[in-house]
Amino acid sequence: MNFALLRGFVLLALGPAIAAAGTCESLTSLSLPNATITSVKAEAAGESPAFCRVALTIKPSSDSDVKVEIWLPAAGWNQKYEAVGNGGWAGSINYAAMEEAVRQGYATSSTDTGHSGAGGNFAFHHPEKVIDYAYRSEHEMVLKSKAVIQAFYGSAPRLSYFNGCSSGGKQGLDEAQRYPGDFDGIVAGAPAVNWTGRAAQSIWVAQAVHKDEASYIPPAKYPVIHKAVLEACDALDGVKDGVLEDPRLCKFDPKVVECKGGDASSCLNAPQVEAARKIYTPLTNPRTQRLIFPAQERGSEMGWQNLAGPQPLGISNDYFKYVVFEDPSWDYRTFNFDTDVARTEKVDNGTINAMNPNLQPFFQHGGKLLQYHGWGDQQISPGSSVLYYNSVLEALGGASKVSGSYRLFMVPGMGHCRGGDGTDTFDAMKALEQWVEQGSAPEKIIASRVRNGAVDRTRPLCPYPQVASYTGSGSTDDAANFVCKVP
Repeated sequence: MNFALLRGFVLLALGPAIAAAGTCESLTSLSLPNATITSVKAEAAGESPAFCRVALTIKPSSDSDVKVEIWLPAAGWNQKYEAVGNGGWAGSINYAAMEEAVRQGYATSSTDTGHSGAGGNFAFHHPEKVIDYAYRSEHEMVLKSKAVIQAFYGSAPRLSYFNGCSSGGKQGLDEAQRYPGDFDGIVAGAPAVNWTGRAAQSIWVAQAVHKDEASYIPPAKYPVIHKAVLEACDALDGVKDGVLEDPRLCKFDPKVVECKGGDASSCLNAPQVEAARKIYTPLTNPRTQRLIFPAQERGSEMGWQNLAGPQPLGISNDYFKYVVFEDPSWDYRTFNFDTDVARTEKVDNGTINAMNPNLQPFFQHGGKLLQYHGWGDQQISPGSSVLYYNSVLEALGGASKVSGSYRLFMVPGMGHCRGGDGTDTFDAMKALEQWVEQGSAPEKIIASRVRNGAVDRTRPLCPYPQVASYTGSGSTDDAANFVCKVP
């Protein structure tokens, strides 16, 4: 491929606004503060359109080593930039999300957040690396990406977006809170905003199911509990469809499935009943009763392996080992939910947590925030998104002041970022684009459920606190037969 010739044709087509653009090869000489461009390569079209691939290393501190890749479409650039987020402890570049962004015509970038590998051991005695992971790497990536885009196309991006889920959702909220000018629109899915609370709650669940050998609930019993939950609560929303529209209405007690005689695969023994009750119980300080983190919701049972499996959630276990207690041999069974939660919050001091409710600076420049969370999330309790959303409303004067800039969509039956029994396939970026670029705030988002490669159900996702309500006629698998309204 003659990449330089192709670039020339593209520049003529796009007009004089970017006539000063450079070539892919010319980016090797680009100078960026605290950063080194390590490679530049023109990638031929394949599964993705042709693009210029730029790799760089950013060192905002003496202990930083942040890897970033920036992909620049060779043709058909939509004049927009989309940064993509990570999951868990990150530790790698999110190539899959970058490929999707490039296919949509975006210039895009992703970072490993300053370390390699999915575990949290990088943080051990490396406070600057923790800061890089928490928020600094994303902001540095954005600054460098915009500079590279300017150099390549001869024009800054017309609009900038962020798209992430889980830790990526938290990254998006961090950007809105700390660097309100970085993005025009942010998609924040299932955000780990209360990092310290989620970490403590996962230890709460682990201690519950490993109180003794009899308390452990084997995954083979998850369907027993899930089936009983649906039998008790599925019809509460007016439609019996295997999904709880709002699981907070469900008061199912796992004692319903307690074994009448000896332990069996079709029921829970008494210690397992108590463990399940604890999973459904919000984590509070045992002395002050202050809420630390919301509970897992009814309906999430099929994914309990994440928090209630043989070992505690690795993300949280590593956080306590390498950041809070700085002891690689730390044992989760020793965690004290009074003193150790206080220690955890003091150690974090707002570094990884992203709970600042003052989004006014982001909103003032026209920024739009679209947040979503699955009600069946088995890893980050969905109530944490509701709590954060309500904190923003309280800080900024209520829904009437906020709904033009920030909307939360709770997804019935969806697990962590995707999966579950609900309609987990939807285009949040398209809804955000229409909001930012056309001023059309999302009154609903049509979501699909795909089974065996085919769509078997559609539903509207509604801006919280609205829910999808069946009109009373037509198929309950057709979104057209539902309306969004406050219950």
